[in-house]
Amino acid sequence: MRTSLNIPQEVLDSFDETWEAEDMESRSRAVREAMQEYIERHTQFEDIEGDAIAVVAFDYEHTLVIGELHTVQHEFEDIIGTMQHMHHGEWCLETIFCTGSADRIRKLVYQLRDFDAVGRVNVMFLQPAPDTNSVT
Repeated sequence: MRTSLNIPQEVLDSFDETWEAEDMESRSRAVREAMQEYIERHTQFEDIEGDAIAVVAFDYEHTLVIGELHTVQHEFEDIIGTMQHMHHGEWCLETIFCTGSADRIRKLVYQLRDFDAVGRVNVMFLQPAPDTNSVT
């Protein structure tokens, strides 16, 4: 199936450099692989249930969104355990360590992704396994 996409030139250039450096056979092959990774990441993200532990990492342009981010962080203080913050010019990188319901963590991630001044939001879940050492 053929399709067309509107992609900023700098993103396409970077994508082409990446797949060519990895010696992939074609841009189409690289796009198919990227799409599959996207599907897997988001499907797994949706399937996690119950209590979970997660780290959420995101970057953002400080002056455009900092007030709104503080509001979101306070709104989700029930699941946010700790945060780390790093500056790089006008851009910041933040990590948030969360413990709580997977659904609540997903809501935090969706809210962060909704800001135009937030570049990327990545999440990694560690869902606790059942305690197999307990005596019943």
